Amino acid sequence: MKETARIADQLSRAYSGKAWHGPSLKFLLRGLSSEQAAARPVANAHSIWELVLHIAAWDRVACQRILGGKRTSLPPKENFPEVTDTSEAAWKKAVEELDREHKSLIAAIQDFPDKKLDRKLGGGDHSFYITMHGAIQHDLYHAGQIAILKKLVK
Repeated sequence: MKETARIADQLSRAYSGKAWHGPSLKFLLRGLSSEQAAARPVANAHSIWELVLHIAAWDRVACQRILGGKRTSLPPKENFPEVTDTSEAAWKKAVEELDREHKSLIAAIQDFPDKKLDRKLGGGDHSFYITMHGAIQHDLYHAGQIAILKKLVK
């Protein structure tokens, strides 16, 4: 099995599969209302909704880095986008965006040649390998936050 297929598998497990650590990100988001997703049960902490948009944004950045071969970043407004519409339709759209960005990242990783994994991205200190694993770590870090917030809003 290709190494990139293994990496993609780990990202899939963290997002929607049988993850070793516990519930996947997609499982954690199941059944949440827009009200719960927008709630701020902890002062000075992001809402679940903001975390979902943040994860989607960084999945997009990781995908762009893998496909483009160079370091890219996000403007502060896109890092943690403000939630202005808290309707159920807007929440559904946010979750769909996360799903779409995640699928694009999986595809980029699966299509990436193993022989280039140790190469560094242009303009950065990290290899493609580290970038891919970093995306997994990032998703899991925020999934843990979402798990805690979900318990507080239920």
